[in-house]
Amino acid sequence: MILIPFIFAIFVPLIYKRFTPRVHTGWFVFFVPLTLFIYLLRYIPAISKGETIHNTIPWIPSVGINYTTYLDGLGLIFGLLITGVGALVILYSIYYMSKHREALHNFYVYLLLFMGAMLGLVFSDNILVLYVFWELTSISSFLLIAYWSHRKKSRQGALKSMLITIFGGLAMLSGFIMLSMMTNTYSIREMITEVDGMIANSLFLPAMILILLGAFTKSAQFPFSTWLPDAMEAPTPISAYLHSATMVKAGIYLVARFTPVFGGSSEWFWIVSGVGMITLLYGSVNAVKQTDLKALLAYSTISQLGLIMSLLGLGSAAMYFGHGDESTMYAVAVLAAIFHLINHATFKGSLFMVVGIIDHETGTRDIRKLGGLMHLMPISFTLTIIGSFSMAGLPPFNGFLSKELFFTGVLQAAQLNVFNMETFGMVFPVIAWVASVFTFIYCMILVFKTFTGKYQPKRLEKEAHEAPIGMLIPPIILASLVIAIFFFPNVVSKYLLQPAVVAILPDFAQNGGAHVQISAWHGWNTELFMTIGVVALGLFMFIYLKKWIRIYGVFPQSLTLDHLYNQGIEKTESISYRLTNRYMTGSIRDYLVYIFTFMILMLGGAIWLLNGISFDSSNDAPISMYEGGLVAGMVIAACTVLFSKSRMTSLIAVGALGFLVSMLFVIFRAPDLALTQLVVETVTTALFLLCFYHLPDFSKNIGRMRFKATNLIISIGVGMVVTILALSVNGNRLFKPISSYFEDSYELAGARNIVNAILVDFRGFDTMLEISVLCIAGLGVYTLIKLRLTGRDKE
Repeated sequence: MILIPFIFAIFVPLIYKRFTPRVHTGWFVFFVPLTLFIYLLRYIPAISKGETIHNTIPWIPSVGINYTTYLDGLGLIFGLLITGVGALVILYSIYYMSKHREALHNFYVYLLLFMGAMLGLVFSDNILVLYVFWELTSISSFLLIAYWSHRKKSRQGALKSMLITIFGGLAMLSGFIMLSMMTNTYSIREMITEVDGMIANSLFLPAMILILLGAFTKSAQFPFSTWLPDAMEAPTPISAYLHSATMVKAGIYLVARFTPVFGGSSEWFWIVSGVGMITLLYGSVNAVKQTDLKALLAYSTISQLGLIMSLLGLGSAAMYFGHGDESTMYAVAVLAAIFHLINHATFKGSLFMVVGIIDHETGTRDIRKLGGLMHLMPISFTLTIIGSFSMAGLPPFNGFLSKELFFTGVLQAAQLNVFNMETFGMVFPVIAWVASVFTFIYCMILVFKTFTGKYQPKRLEKEAHEAPIGMLIPPIILASLVIAIFFFPNVVSKYLLQPAVVAILPDFAQNGGAHVQISAWHGWNTELFMTIGVVALGLFMFIYLKKWIRIYGVFPQSLTLDHLYNQGIEKTESISYRLTNRYMTGSIRDYLVYIFTFMILMLGGAIWLLNGISFDSSNDAPISMYEGGLVAGMVIAACTVLFSKSRMTSLIAVGALGFLVSMLFVIFRAPDLALTQLVVETVTTALFLLCFYHLPDFSKNIGRMRFKATNLIISIGVGMVVTILALSVNGNRLFKPISSYFEDSYELAGARNIVNAILVDFRGFDTMLEISVLCIAGLGVYTLIKLRLTGRDKE
């Protein structure tokens, strides 16, 4: 099922060419995620009972890299979101994307590539295979965000997202390599079994930080969240898919998947929960001041992702306590994280689609131009109320349930007596409550600033009207799930949430899983009073929004993340341009100076620092008089080439150098090499003499070259480094030589000549390809000779 989207993507251009404009290409693509979604539904009963499904296909077994797929409760939830929301997004895009004006073949190819990459990411057990799919999501999302490539902002948003996520991906790869060094495996499941031996390892903390960098950049956590608002330049179906249910959730998945490896440590607890809380507050505060509906949803997405991330961090404390009753209390935060992950996909996907409808039917997303749409777009208004009130945490919508669990998680975390929570524990409930107030405010802005108030038709590009039913069906389905989950939360908990919690916190499998009864009413507890306070203060601040909204102007724009990113890009480009102009001089000598200087510093420095200088001549054969004489003759011939003022003399010296090398082959008992060298030198010397005979002599007005100490130092340095390296290599044998294997050439290949055996048998394909190249070149020369113009042809 992972490969199906990739395979079908090959045929999309053919379908587009064959059926457009009669049939929208999306109808053919729609059945791919729908089929995969139905296929995944079959596994719910088995997964809910604690079963796991895995398959392995050897890929590069020599280095332990296999294509291993693994399906458990966590992977199943993400797989259902990827395929289910993907099917609804494609159905929505059929009515949103014009089959006449849009390059739909590109759109759906990119979408299928992204879908397949996400499925491969969440179902991979091998960390290197996971990394391949991880980077493929970055590339395909870059193509999706830049789909309208004629727009400058689309290109800039795509570039920003790729730069930040690729940077995080490379950091994550480094962390994966450290993990494999600690555990001697690439399997995530096997790493979990090696946790006890990893904690004391010096690579444990660096690997954790590097992997979290990858997760934070992909899930738009602070301070890497700057790419997500700019990515909203993509078409709405792409925003609804990437930023509500899939791409931004990849970082959440990574943290959840590696919680069994790093969870229980104070560093993991503080980094994940701390960054999540900061992101929650940052996103909610910035969402309030936005005037573009998609920008508002972008910052709300950042905020909600921070909420989920913080819950995963707080819930990781359960790993510290093992599988006792105390750990079960803190596991509620993990369950709340997964529950809100599902809820967020439903209400945020619906909201993105509704905002797309508003933009599609009115021609603008500017809140200042909208208003009074309630009577003109009643269905969209109803859907916005459902999605926004769920995001605000109000009943009877699923967001209320997960928000209450969120409050429970932060309150219980504040009671921890480890990780210095006795001192800083109360910070979490305070931040959670303040962020919830701002969340309530921007949800009210989304509903009432858009649909109530005065209708302004003159400020709209189109006359507002309700969208066609086909565009409304996908958000209606998602909004229906928002309400259905509120009334039947324990069905979701039993079949999806509890298996996912067991996958994140494996110790709970020993107790049969974490059984949490989700209900809308828990009595008059602290969580309910926090919710009442959020609604009361939120309503008050929304009503008097114009009185205090100007406070945002006090914060200097020079300190915003966007400004810092843009300044960083500009400075980097400026420095790169100046640096490039310094070394791109057009002089070959300058280029050689840079190359050789780098070689001396890096290679020579490595030999020196790593104590690689070692001379051992005890096993060397003695140098005879003949060998010394030949080497001396070679040195004289080489110097003659350098200092000769005649081309003929230089060519003769080059030929003499080659003939002396062939004499060395004779002394070293390699007659076949000597014969080959003699033939090559004879032919090349004759050809060079024939060509250069017709060239004019050297100019007599050549000035004397000035002595340059730089050239002398670099020349001596390169010679010394290469000589020391060659002698050191000759004096050290790190591996058993392969010559002993080829000594049995007669028994292995039936050849008495070891060189011929290597060329014909052991490297037969290599030799065959070399002969093929020579044959092709010879045919080319023969063809040119035969096709040369004759005198009659010229006439």
